[in-house]
This record gives sequence, C-alpha cells and structure tokens, in this order.
Amino acid sequence: MSDMEIWILLLLCLMMLAAALLVLLAGDRVAAVAAASVVSLGLALLFALLRAPDVAMTEAAVGAGLSSLILALALRRLGLWRLDNTEAERSLLPARRREKPHA
Repeated sequence: MSDMEIWILLLLCLMMLAAALLVLLAGDRVAAVAAASVVSLGLALLFALLRAPDVAMTEAAVGAGLSSLILALALRRLGLWRLDNTEAERSLLPARRREKPHA
C-alpha cells in the first residue's frame, strides 16, 4: 500500500468519525440521517480502497442507499422530517398544557 493510499484512508476515517459525531450531536433529524449516509458512503469507499469491490458495492447500496431511504421515510411517516419545525413540534411526546384554575 502506497503512502498516498494511507493518507486517503486516514482522511476517510476522519471524515467518517466526524460524520458519526454529527449523527449523535445533530439537533435536526434530517441532518442526522444525511450524516449516517455519509458514514456509509465513506465505508464503501474504504472497502473499495482495500480492494473489496463486492463489499463496497453492497455497503453503498444497502448502507447508504436503502438504509437512508428507510430512515427518511420513517421520519416522514412520523411527521419529523420538516426542517422548519420548532423544538416543541419535533418532540414525540405532546407538550402538556397548563389549565387555568377556575376562580
């Protein structure tokens, strides 16, 4: 393995680590799904560089393609896919309303 390939592998690993941290720390669920897709694409490129094209194609198709699609459709089904939602609207649990005491 040449020095150039090693640097590319290190860069891919750093990109995947940054995207994985973004998945955990992202406040927006759509951004988390996109970051998870970036992790899968990085892993597919990593497998391609390690000369495993069959595994790379499978990871790209299933990991980045199908999984991201299923997660995005699940967010849409749950009503959590909009980018302009406020934090209260993103919550799965409904907010409790305080009732005014009757005087």
